[in-house]
Amino acid sequence: MNAHYYGLILAGGRGTRFWPRSRRRWAKQVLNVVGDRSLIQATVDRLKPVIAPERIWILTNDHLRDAIIRQLPEVPKRQVLAEPVQRNTAAAIGLAAHILGSVDRDAVMGVFPSDHVVGKPAPYRAVLRAAFRGAAEGHLMVVGIKPRWPETGYGYVEFPRGSKPGTLAPVPVKRFREKPALAKARRYVAAGNFYWNSGMFFWRTDVLLDELRRHLPKTATMLASLPRFGARTFPEKLKQAFPLCDNISIDYAVLEKAGNVSGIPAGDFEWNDVGSWDAVYELLPHDTCGNVAARESVCLDAFNNFVDARGKTVALVGVKDLIVVDTPDALLVASRARAQKVGDVVKLLEKQKREELL
Repeated sequence: MNAHYYGLILAGGRGTRFWPRSRRRWAKQVLNVVGDRSLIQATVDRLKPVIAPERIWILTNDHLRDAIIRQLPEVPKRQVLAEPVQRNTAAAIGLAAHILGSVDRDAVMGVFPSDHVVGKPAPYRAVLRAAFRGAAEGHLMVVGIKPRWPETGYGYVEFPRGSKPGTLAPVPVKRFREKPALAKARRYVAAGNFYWNSGMFFWRTDVLLDELRRHLPKTATMLASLPRFGARTFPEKLKQAFPLCDNISIDYAVLEKAGNVSGIPAGDFEWNDVGSWDAVYELLPHDTCGNVAARESVCLDAFNNFVDARGKTVALVGVKDLIVVDTPDALLVASRARAQKVGDVVKLLEKQKREELL
């Protein structure tokens, strides 16, 4: 382990596409939707051989902070911070860079979403170490995932032609591409030099803060006004300054404009961003009819369904390609093909002011 390597885990999202299990006070990242460990616990587990837990920091919200502290006793409590308001990833990452830079002037930080799944931890960690090395040399580093299908829900990173998956030396990034239409996604996959943007980033804190001053001066000024982390006035000053930061992603704010962006075109470590119940269906074992359901469930002429109804027997008869998720106060029945639309249910409940279901 390198004593100057730090991890920032972003855990402030609500996971609305995982309703009804994901709620404000018990969101996706603290749920065990795949396996026995919650998604954020699994994130810390696979980082441990590279980053010691005492050098891991977590940004979340007031609703989830206590749950995360309970789930991760190995991470110092003071390093689990609740953002005063949500201001997207540029402000969140900038805040962490400000804090870590004040703790260690040679800090190199990796940024990790809290809700991803990795099937092959060893090659994953090899990529992380390579990305940290590139960041220590002054690069802004991104991890690109070799696409396994023409996905329209991800942004893409374009590397130079001829870039090979599994390369562990920094490769210049030509440009970032927005989420494409299907025809364009197919062209990206066929070209071979377009990779999914994993949302994992690496940089020296001083390099990132310089880029923020250049490309996002208002946010940089707000963060620079904060006292040193641990100062008595820090919490109150943060509440005053953070809402004034720009509400923009780090991709738009910095990475698409900076000139020193490189990346790792990663090989296959079975990465999945677990963005919907359908993604969970794809990750879990299926029965002979393609169903994912508890052992006590009954399936008759039922195919390719996903059922999460804990402690309850579910009978499926003559149905296919359904998502069924049962909780004590809500039941979701949806087409697997419309899994991304589950988040719209939450928007509708918000309009109806159904706070008990949020």
